[in-house]
Amino acid sequence: MPLRAFAAFTRAVCAAAILSLMAFGGGSALAEKYAAIVIDADTKEVLHDRNADEPRYPASLTKVMTLYMLFDAIKSGELGLDDRMTVSRYAASQAPSNLKLKTGSRITVRDAIGALITKSANDVAVVVAERLGGTESRFCQLMTVKAKTLGLENTRFVNASGLPDTRQLSTARDMATLASAMLTDHADYYGYFATEQFRWGGRTYKNHNNLLGDVQGVDGIKTGYTRASGFNLMASAKRDGHRIIAVMLGGTTARARDSHVEALLEAAFNSLALPADDPQLRSRLAFAALETPLSPDAAAEPMLNGKPLSMILAAEAAAAKAVQVAANDNAEPAQGDADEPAPVLAVAEATAPAEPDEDEAESLDPTGTSIGRYYAEAPALEEPAFSPEEYRRRQLAK
Repeated sequence: MPLRAFAAFTRAVCAAAILSLMAFGGGSALAEKYAAIVIDADTKEVLHDRNADEPRYPASLTKVMTLYMLFDAIKSGELGLDDRMTVSRYAASQAPSNLKLKTGSRITVRDAIGALITKSANDVAVVVAERLGGTESRFCQLMTVKAKTLGLENTRFVNASGLPDTRQLSTARDMATLASAMLTDHADYYGYFATEQFRWGGRTYKNHNNLLGDVQGVDGIKTGYTRASGFNLMASAKRDGHRIIAVMLGGTTARARDSHVEALLEAAFNSLALPADDPQLRSRLAFAALETPLSPDAAAEPMLNGKPLSMILAAEAAAAKAVQVAANDNAEPAQGDADEPAPVLAVAEATAPAEPDEDEAESLDPTGTSIGRYYAEAPALEEPAFSPEEYRRRQLAK
């Protein structure tokens, strides 16, 4: 390796090491929720990944999928940017972050886009969902089916906002795939993600993506946070005609998340400056300081209210087994049956915000996915306008 290239590589590794230590508090263990992936948006090459296929809570990164569906509707002519959408009582009841929309009021599609990208308004997400799907739960069926057609194999949506629900799971890899699809399929609308401020009701809201205007080339795309998910960030940057996508889930603080994603982006662009004889080797060298967690024994498991999801599932399974034993006291036990984990739905109902009596999201077949065991059975109580299978056929026929 030429001396100049080696010197550049050394500086890159040192900078990445410093930023990595900053990101995780200078020595504290990685959060149990941590997952990350970095991809070359042009070649789709994975430059770095850690826990990228492990189930995680997407939080408000969910709104990127909601916006994808909205942009689909605009592109098809179903909606225009100046069309006005009515706020239902259910939409107005959504927990913060929100615009405090009033029941019966209206908001334009253009303002809805700005509110979702900057304020990450949960009430606006439901307004969009109800306008496009009739009900939020029906819209989420369509979101999930569309996600599958985009290659998000381990993702299921049950709300349009990302508010806490143990059934709503994704992976860092799927979120990077979603960002890539947004850039490819809706390039005309991607510029909205660079919006730094949004005005509504006499107030100005700043975009939560702090890398905008601070890190060279960053022009989107979305942050997210709940107590269960930690601090998430999906970011994209373009330098010298080359685009990188980085996703991090499970940060301990917003500042730690931002610093780490910046380090990931810098390592990616530094890798492109190294000799290209062995692309995999140059990626390993550039990301060397970020490859090994500060605590190799840190668990990589979703959390809910401070408890690992496996503990919640185990408690649910024990409770279900006790009920089953009581019900079968006078029956001959089946031979060779394995205990099935109880559905997570009971936990979701106890922890997620209350919803009106609408049709529940139809259970989609999770066979072959790494998060199938976390899916809850939720049969539809009424038939949607058309089935998810029909929607899938329509999408695949495009």
